[in-house]
This record gives sequence, C-alpha cells and structure tokens, in this order.
Amino acid sequence: MGNQEQGRGRGQDIAAAFVGARRRGTALPDFPGTIPDDLVAAYAVQDLAIAQWPDRVAGWKVGYIAPERRDGSGDERLLGPIFAGQLQVRPGAAAYPVFKGGFGAIEAEYVLRLDADAPPDALDWTPDDAARLPATLFIGVEIASSPLATINQLGPRVVVSDFGNNNGLVLGAEIPGWCDIPEAELRAETFIDGVSVGRGGAGHLPGGLRAAYAFALARSARRGRPLKAGELIATGNATGIHDILPGQSGRVSFGAHGEITGVAIAAAPAGDGGAA
Repeated sequence: MGNQEQGRGRGQDIAAAFVGARRRGTALPDFPGTIPDDLVAAYAVQDLAIAQWPDRVAGWKVGYIAPERRDGSGDERLLGPIFAGQLQVRPGAAAYPVFKGGFGAIEAEYVLRLDADAPPDALDWTPDDAARLPATLFIGVEIASSPLATINQLGPRVVVSDFGNNNGLVLGAEIPGWCDIPEAELRAETFIDGVSVGRGGAGHLPGGLRAAYAFALARSARRGRPLKAGELIATGNATGIHDILPGQSGRVSFGAHGEITGVAIAAAPAGDGGAA
C-alpha cells in the first residue's frame, strides 16, 4: 500500500471514529489516531466525515487561527460544516446540544447568507471582492461542541478534522441594511446563567466580517466546494468562546438587533437524518 493510500486509510479511521461518537452522542478519550500533518490533510479527513454524515451541509462556520498555531498553508482561519438538521431558525428558546464528557461552548456569531452563487473558478478573494457578492446578515449563536474534550488544546488540525468543532447553529433575526452600519456599532454580549461572560461584536473579528467572508469563499472554492446562494457563513466568535454544560442557560444580546436565548442539553444519539 502506497503512502497516499495509507494516509487515506488513516483519514477514514479518524473520520469514522468522530462520526461514530457524534452519532452515539458519546465522548472520545483521545484523538483517534495520528493527528494530520497539516490543514490540507485535516480537510481531507473532514471531507471523508462529511461524506459519512447522514445530512446535507447548509453552511460553514469560520474559526480564527492564532498566529503561533498556523501552518504552511498560511490560512488565518478554518472552516467546519453546519448541517441542515442542526440549524435552528429563530426559535423562541434554543437548545444547545453539547457532548457530555467532551467539549461544549456557545459563541455569539454574525451570520451571512449568500444571496448569489460565488463564481466557481474564483479561488482568491479579498474583503473588497467579498463585499461585491451580495449577502444578508443575521444574528446567531454557534454551538461549538465535540466528543473530544481537548479539541481546542490540540489545535487547528484537530478542530478541522472534527467538523470544525461545530454541533449546530441558531439563526436569529436579520440585521437590515448591514452594509451601511459601521462594524464598531454591531455589538454583542454573552451571558451564562445570567452572568456576563464576554462582550464584543463584529469589531472583535480580526479584519472584520468581510475578511471572514472572503476566507470562506476562497477556502471553499479551493476545496472544490464553491459557495452557493442560500448557504450560511458563521463569521467567527464575536465575544469569545464560552464553555457551557447541560442544564446551563445561555443568552446573547445583540442590542437593538435582538437576542438569542437557550439552554444547553446533552447531545443525544443522532438518527438517520438528524443532528447529534
């Protein structure tokens, strides 16, 4: 067996372990195998896992990579899939499913919905380029959870390998006319059990909303997955990453643009068409 075939076999094993744990709603004690050598190899694992998951991709979460944790790809951010069955659209009260014994957190998000297809042959995007591709902006909350408790400690290659450490997205109200609003005026605050745990907003995102948008467009195209109208992009944590346990409440206020409230629950076993 050649090195490429061996690498694919190891990737299949890693993907199967994460997908199996997510479908069972159980934790993993350690990373299941050898951590991929770089982000390219990690995305190969992610693609294998997406192929095994019984749901369609509705969008992508963007996560920032600290400078000291980047690899030769030069990527400043990473992507993870958001599945349709894990999308909650404007619920009265959201559920935040997190893996008991794994990692669980919520993140305030500004979420873009593409209003046109991205040109499939456009592999390089700047924030100015992204600004010309129409999108609608919403408030949101990412459910950041993995069966692996140490996922963030182990770094971006591990995060990418397990769906970008995503376990769902809550999509809130639209922010009308967002292109005309200075990003410094898009503010957010997160509360866990009524206690403020983080303040920020769109200005908290390195480079701003359009930098995250541009990255999602470029990396998706380079993976052979150019973004389409209707797909969502959660642009990155706007107030920080806030640990949450089953039974705890989480509320994110976006000021005049609304708020999202919910309660964390233990991730249940996934059915053939649903989410963990």
